[in-house]
Amino acid sequence: MKRTVLVVDDEQNMQTVMRMVLESAGHEVLVADSGEAALAQVQNPNLDVVLTDLRMPGMGGEEFVVRCRQSRPDVPVIIITAHGTIRSAVKSIHDGAADYLTKPFEPEQLEIAVHNAIKLRDILRENAQLKAEVSESRGAKRLAGEGRAARQLLEEIQRVAPYKTGVLITGESGTGKELVARTIHELSPRRERPWVALNCSAIPRDLMESELFGYVKGAFTGATQNRAGRVEQAQGGTLFLDEIGDLDAGLQAKLLRVLQEREYSPVGSNQVRAVDVRFIAATNRDLKALVQEGQFREDLLYRLDVYSIVVPPLRHRREDIPLLAQTFLHELAAETDKKITAFTPAALEALEGYDWPGNIRELRNTVERSLLSCQGKTIDVGDLPAAIATPSGVATGEKSALARMGRKNLDHWLEEVERGAILEALAQTKGVQAHAAKKLGISERSLWHRIKKLNIQINRIIH
Repeated sequence: MKRTVLVVDDEQNMQTVMRMVLESAGHEVLVADSGEAALAQVQNPNLDVVLTDLRMPGMGGEEFVVRCRQSRPDVPVIIITAHGTIRSAVKSIHDGAADYLTKPFEPEQLEIAVHNAIKLRDILRENAQLKAEVSESRGAKRLAGEGRAARQLLEEIQRVAPYKTGVLITGESGTGKELVARTIHELSPRRERPWVALNCSAIPRDLMESELFGYVKGAFTGATQNRAGRVEQAQGGTLFLDEIGDLDAGLQAKLLRVLQEREYSPVGSNQVRAVDVRFIAATNRDLKALVQEGQFREDLLYRLDVYSIVVPPLRHRREDIPLLAQTFLHELAAETDKKITAFTPAALEALEGYDWPGNIRELRNTVERSLLSCQGKTIDVGDLPAAIATPSGVATGEKSALARMGRKNLDHWLEEVERGAILEALAQTKGVQAHAAKKLGISERSLWHRIKKLNIQINRIIH
């Protein structure tokens, strides 16, 4: 493919030599005799590589590199330098230049340097495209979060998605393992090809082989016609094997053969068919422990676990709960046509404080239930299930709590308790909200919302 290279040099002879070499290599060459003139051409959307001399009148090469990297960070810059200015070339590398060539250089050296820079340009383009696809992917949005665990999870998905590599996804039930697998498929070159999912624990063992590999007419009683299995349905795409730890021992051996030989035969057939499928497996069980117990093949584990992703439980990423809850609320409100689009700060605090044994699946179900229960414009604590809305230990002391309420209603009593705890914490920390939030066991953002809601004046507490 013809690429566009910008040559920046005030020496006409050097311009001519580089242009001849690069044009003979099949590239389109643009030229400029100063940094100022080159900046206008840097904005060319077809530009792939910049070659620039360091020593030029007016704007020098070092300044030009910095300006070029600021306006077009996606375009690699190669420095042309003499022996006496190598130190400056190295500094330019630190400023963002991709490489440097020392005068005099052979034509082959120039071609190699430009070729490598073009490869770098392609990688930068692919990364930018992949990041855009990550942000546009519905699955990625569902996995998104503000915390380190969520960012690391997306980075791992981004890292492995472009390849054919098999992936093993582990994590507790309800953490979103299938969503991770689906996002990998959506961001892969196979995105336009089939996505097929099979739950290994949901199919009876005696039917699992035919479900996986299909069968031919007459293979068994009731097989009145040929039927394609999941492997065939996923040809060219991705096959997701959920709960792989529940796969029968006999089928483990057959699946291993498919992964090793990239071929299979339908039930009742001697015909061997080639397999072009990316396999992604998931489990909430400890496969290494199952291997030790003799319930899972070690060689199959090695074949599946080429690249592993551990999906953290929701209780380990509490900072992401408000964002996930809001995402679910927008989706479910659109589906149910309810005009509820937000949670109160108190409701979000209750969601963050719950341990979520059912993880993301439980959170989504909770949001749906709360949405249907809500009679106001926003979901409040009272709309949440009792197990989430009621702090631990309150239910067991229900009588004493009611006695402490006296004649006040629940909302007023809770507001007084909340105000009192916040005022005490702020007084003890001399109004430093970060320290007060730590004492209260809540986030600083949550404390800020509560202070605003209760109209607490910090300056009065300090003085």
